[in-house]
Amino acid sequence: MAITEVTSSKAVLRSGETRDGVFALAVAGRLDSTSTGKIWRAAIEAVQRQKAPIVALDASGVDYCDISGIALLVRMRQEEERAGGKLEIHGLRPEFQDLLDSWGVVDPRRLTSLPTRQGNFIEEIGQAVFDIWKDVYAMISFVGEMAAALVSAACHPGRVRWKDTLLIAEAVGIRALPIVALIGFLMGLIMAFQAAIPLGRFGAQVYVANLIGLSILREMGPLMTAIVVAGRSGSAFAAELGAMKVREEIDALLTMGLDPVRFLVVTRVIAAVVMTPLLTIFADAVGLLGGAVVLRSFGYSWVTFYHQVQSAVRYGSLVGGLAKS
Repeated sequence: MAITEVTSSKAVLRSGETRDGVFALAVAGRLDSTSTGKIWRAAIEAVQRQKAPIVALDASGVDYCDISGIALLVRMRQEEERAGGKLEIHGLRPEFQDLLDSWGVVDPRRLTSLPTRQGNFIEEIGQAVFDIWKDVYAMISFVGEMAAALVSAACHPGRVRWKDTLLIAEAVGIRALPIVALIGFLMGLIMAFQAAIPLGRFGAQVYVANLIGLSILREMGPLMTAIVVAGRSGSAFAAELGAMKVREEIDALLTMGLDPVRFLVVTRVIAAVVMTPLLTIFADAVGLLGGAVVLRSFGYSWVTFYHQVQSAVRYGSLVGGLAKS
């Protein structure tokens, strides 16, 4: 018998001669996902090349067989049936035979003969546009439901779950203070240092305080705080609500007649809207402190920095930044 063996795996395929209309095949070793692929082509080609009406496969040497090995046996049987022959499997362990029999409930020839529909370019574009429209429609619907729930909460404050709102506000605000402080301080520090070097050529390093005060209060403080809230707290909200959706807790609220938007979304929106301006004020103060540290390293006093910021910044800058946040 000619032996075809794959040295990199533990599966061995042996093919013999045709006698009395029976073609002999033998497979041994482990038929798992790592070894079956190595002998797959050789086994299929061995079945396709022979012209005998019966193929006798000796599987008594199979020590282990998972779904990959069962798929190989089914494919070999399918190829032999297409040629008008029959594949007989002998010596397969009972537990592996049960897997093979359970697979045989579905005729593989019927599955492979099903026509596959291939869409054209126009259909793909239409499907993509339809999917985008579904996403946009879902987003608009959610925003509308949230706006209606917020209006209802403003008209009926007693319906708001204030205890949960305070707990969420603690997670959004107090627990975010370290990362806001770090980003705000580094932002003021870097901006002041980068501006002090070119302004020092003209003897105008003292105006770094004006630059830091205006840029932090008007733009950078609200922007970086909003990014932190969206990235930290917003992602936490999405993960929490997604987990509730997977565990069917939202469906349970609907079953009990509770509005998930009012029950879950309103509390988080109120907490985020209230805490973001407060975090912005904190980020502004820390950012100004970072700029003051840089100017102090260049020889300017804290009082000088304070007076420069006070002369450049008006209440409108602070209010405008809070409105943006």
